[in-house]
Amino acid sequence: MKAQVIIERGNDGTFGAYIGSDNVPYGILGDGKTAQEAKEDFMNSYNEMREYYAEIGKEFVACDFEFQYDIPSFVQYYSKYLSLAGMERLTGVNQTLLGHYIAGRRKPGTKTIGKIKISINEFGKELQHLEFA
Repeated sequence: MKAQVIIERGNDGTFGAYIGSDNVPYGILGDGKTAQEAKEDFMNSYNEMREYYAEIGKEFVACDFEFQYDIPSFVQYYSKYLSLAGMERLTGVNQTLLGHYIAGRRKPGTKTIGKIKISINEFGKELQHLEFA
């Protein structure tokens, strides 16, 4: 079964991960100071839930998770691979503004979210078709 997991930055600056699909018969949460910590805590909770179901003899529905990020979580999580300057070149969104999204000082509008999503998706498609000689 595939299930969507949403990773969001909270008002307190921490990150949370939760199941965003209605078809999963259990609830799992993860949290952390970073998006990565929230994702890791979520997966740890998933493994603990699987173990608990085994202990009580209940059938466990295994899931393949697709992670969906809000903009602050995405930028923070992938900043270890792409600098803010690189993301600016890729998306056209000023790196100072991207930094404000990470810190929670500003929230991106619908138009900016769309611009970032399109740019990142196009970059991903380009990488998928990349070949090395």
